[in-house]
Order: sequence, then structure tokens, then C-alpha cells
Amino acid sequence: MIYRCPLCQQALSKEDKTWCCPANHRFDCAKEGYVNLLPVQKKKSNDPGDNKEMMLARREFLNKGYYQVLSDKVNLLANEYANDPEYGLDIGCGEGYYSNRLVESLPPGFALYGVDISKSALKYAAKRYPKIAFSVASAFDMPFPDNSFDFMLRIYAPSLDVELKRVIKSGGILITVCAGPRHHFALKELIYDNPKEHTEASSKIEGFELIHQERILQQLSLTDPVDISNFLKMTPYNWKLTEQQKLVLAKSGFSCELDFKVEVFRAQ
Repeated sequence: MIYRCPLCQQALSKEDKTWCCPANHRFDCAKEGYVNLLPVQKKKSNDPGDNKEMMLARREFLNKGYYQVLSDKVNLLANEYANDPEYGLDIGCGEGYYSNRLVESLPPGFALYGVDISKSALKYAAKRYPKIAFSVASAFDMPFPDNSFDFMLRIYAPSLDVELKRVIKSGGILITVCAGPRHHFALKELIYDNPKEHTEASSKIEGFELIHQERILQQLSLTDPVDISNFLKMTPYNWKLTEQQKLVLAKSGFSCELDFKVEVFRAQ
């Protein structure tokens, strides 16, 4: 499979360490192995996506296995519903934790691509997981031809329905993960006087049929100050907690709910 040019949508071909199209738009591969297919004119900031501190915190936290229950479930569903997929895509792949465990769980010959707008995350991902093809790109304008994938994974990442439908093959499988109503609710109770549960996102994706849905409910208990600090840094609530609150949590330990909504769709 090949990339398509993010500027003119023509096919890209690889020449040494550079991807180029017939219009001579050129995209160099980084020394770590990923390719940056997010043109400067399409960036909304100088360093879009998670910054290095957030990426490092998430990497260390995930590598401790605290969210392995989610990864295991995704891999189980991928093996159950995807029929020997040839090409897969992890949308918003970050530092590659879920991507790598997915590849390891599927039969040999499965080729996985990962896209994320965070260059910091992909520097780490490409260096650690060289079997996966990573690219800096937007989920709203993905650098792939139509009908490229028979399996896709989207964990939290925002995207456009029409773009999901464009790059997946007819009959292809899409697994999505979003926060359930009680996800991290204990953190909300520390911050807000009247905390509210997450509003459940719609299960409708245009052009897809929902074929499976379930929730993962689990209690997360943390006692190590470093793990607690990393956990807070990877959540949107880190900026709302005072430094005193963070110190108290680091000293006393912390427990909160994990609530994941996992859905499986088939492209129509």
C-alpha cells in the first residue's frame, strides 16, 4: 500500500528516504523512521498534538500496564471480527502502545499504519516499533488512497465520518473507544462542586453499521507518586488541579474509575 500526497492527493512513491509525488511534492523520512505528511499550511500550531511532557507521561504510565485491560479487549475484538486483515490503521496512535500490542496479537503478514499529529509521540513510536509505518498526519485529512484498510482502530481520537468511510474498504472493521459516563469520575469530584458524568457520544457513524458494543468498568488504584504524577499529566484535568492537590494525591495514593465504551462497526 502507498501514501497519497497531502497537497495534491496523487500517489507518493519512495525514493531512498524521501516520499514524492508526480507533482514533485517531497516529504523526507525522519531518522527515527516516520514520515511527516502534515503540511505547514495545515497546522493549527507550531507543535500540534500532545507535547513532549504529556507524551512521556503517557508512555511511562501505559508501559506499566494500567490500561492493559483496554488493550486486551481491543485485541480480542480485532481477532474476533476482523477476518485476517491485510492492512490496518491506528488513528491517533500516539506513542504506539496500543498499535504494537495490536500487531503482536494478529497473524503474521498484517501491516499496520499509525497516524498522529504529535511529532513528539511519533519520534518515540517509530524508533521503538519499526515494524509499524508511522506518519505525522491529521485524522481529518488522512494521507491514504480510498479503500486502503480492512481494519481500523480509533481510541479517543476525533475524526470525520466521511474520512473514515473513504479510507476503509467495504466490509472493513472499525473499533472505536471513548470515555464512558463514569470515566475518571473521582478526579472530577476533586475539582468540581457538582461533577457530572460524561455525556455518552452517539454510536452512529455515517456509512457504518454498529455490530458490537460493550463497556469496560474497572477501578484504578495508584500508590506510586511517579505513577500518580504521570496519570494526572495525561488527563485533561491536570491543569485544573492545584499543586497542593497534586502533592496530597502523590502522598496519600489515589483511586478512580476506568470506564471505557468500546464499539465495533462494519463499513457498509
